[in-house]
Amino acid sequence: MFGVADLGEAQDFVCEQGGESLRGFPRAVSIGMRLLDAVVDELHRHEDRATIFSYRALYSSVNSRLDDIALQVAREIQEEGHRAYPVPASQTIDTEKMIGVIPHKLAAHLSGLGWIGKSCLLITPSHGPRVRLATVLTDAPLEPGSQIDGGCGECRDCVSICPVKAITGVPFRPSDPRHIRFNARLCRDYSEKRKERLGEGLCGLCVYVCPYGQSGGRHLRVGHSGPLPK
Repeated sequence: MFGVADLGEAQDFVCEQGGESLRGFPRAVSIGMRLLDAVVDELHRHEDRATIFSYRALYSSVNSRLDDIALQVAREIQEEGHRAYPVPASQTIDTEKMIGVIPHKLAAHLSGLGWIGKSCLLITPSHGPRVRLATVLTDAPLEPGSQIDGGCGECRDCVSICPVKAITGVPFRPSDPRHIRFNARLCRDYSEKRKERLGEGLCGLCVYVCPYGQSGGRHLRVGHSGPLPK
């Protein structure tokens, strides 16, 4: 999937995070790739090494493919006489703040691919959060998409399942800082402990539990009595 975002309303935020040089890129091409349901559906087996290593392999493979696509898109844009700056699917430029050049979900949201859910993930109407994203910043005069309204409603499945309560359940508002919705350090610390214990830190429970994207996009709700064991 792909969409085009007008970064105008978010330009100051983008430059604050990624640097003033990004002000020369008023558009972003958001590129998304769906994860495989057969792998994500097993993430409830939270302590199973085969499950989490399969998820890591899928995660890494999709990221690599997205990086290839982003590079090709950037080359095509450059050949048309415009500037293009590909942002890798998984990149951290500040380990303390845990941020990249630009939040991929921001570009995807502004392009109309989905909304920012209570999990702080991009939620797409058909695949939920079961997607990975990359971004190409550009000055090409591309026609932007339209934002879509959030569909989380009263659902709190991602809040309930998070083992360390890193997700607060506060709906997304552009003016709010990230920590209002999501404690990234709690999530990171939990992942690091999992890596020490299991050899791999990826969790993915908030991706697994979201009703959007489950069972091939039928949006079935699943019940949970609380978070899985740590």
